[in-house]
Amino acid sequence: MTSPIPPRPTRRRRSVLAAGALLIGALTAATACSTASDSSDDSAKDTAKNAADAKSSGTPAASGTVLQVVAAENFWGSIAEQLGGDHVKVTSIITNPDADPHDYEPTAADARTMATARYAIVNGIGYDAWATKLVDANPSAQRSVLTVGDLVGIKDGGNPHRWYSPDDVHRVIERITADYKKADPADAAYFDSRKTDFENRTLGEYNSLISGIRTKYAGTPIGASESIVSPLADGLGLKMLTPYSFLSAISEGSDPTAKDKTTIDHQIAAGQIKVYVYNSQNATPDVQAQVKAAKAHGIPVATVTETLTPAGASFQQWQVAQLKGIEQALAKATGK
Repeated sequence: MTSPIPPRPTRRRRSVLAAGALLIGALTAATACSTASDSSDDSAKDTAKNAADAKSSGTPAASGTVLQVVAAENFWGSIAEQLGGDHVKVTSIITNPDADPHDYEPTAADARTMATARYAIVNGIGYDAWATKLVDANPSAQRSVLTVGDLVGIKDGGNPHRWYSPDDVHRVIERITADYKKADPADAAYFDSRKTDFENRTLGEYNSLISGIRTKYAGTPIGASESIVSPLADGLGLKMLTPYSFLSAISEGSDPTAKDKTTIDHQIAAGQIKVYVYNSQNATPDVQAQVKAAKAHGIPVATVTETLTPAGASFQQWQVAQLKGIEQALAKATGK
């Protein structure tokens, strides 16, 4: 089971006006500088393990092209780096597990990184509006942009946590590879080789765990702390009993209703849910009370986090650890 980490403060969205002055300063700095982001050294340290995994296989380089890539969040950045190998340099803006992507305030270094990137990956769906603003404020005919929400057909107001949907993860992999090949046609075979290896070997345990849990535990009722768990529950074939209005409220940093809390208390006390899954980076007092109640009633508890934990982990290392925790909780709850 993934070890809980100290929770970040309950998220409250900051107003656009409050961040405006800093953003304007960042964008001004971007127009005056064509160098890579000052944060690239830190990002390189955070993704060292990813790079080592990525370079363990792959077709010999066909050219010296290296695409400058920026990802708003490191879960997408990890995938982008491993798919690109020697032909990309990826900088992820959100790398600190304690940072909340919902209300992150971009820096001048972030603006410079976006201004010089050939390819940008943003989540969209209202999750990282600051990243979209950076893209729009730094137009470039040389840069293409992948907005994950647009790719998977989820509009603002929908569940933005698409990196927890196995199907959406594979759609993103397909699109990144296609975009790399378009930007660097000379290395198309290289990118195809890395995609095949990443999906079949690197994500082998990830794919196996998802398939195994779905086969063995499909239909098992679970509870959760917030909407980040919903796409994963769908992918695993688990039945989410927690009212979505509660999941969304905790995710957005608003107060859940008394009715929802009463419903969840009953579900826990009556043993209607078999496993409780919570985001340990956003353990509000309401969530902490539910975790305590679940444990008191003998309901196994598993944890997930919103961003890569630890910061230097690869996407697959992070997800596999969490999936194993959920699998162990399900096994304990069902005796299977």
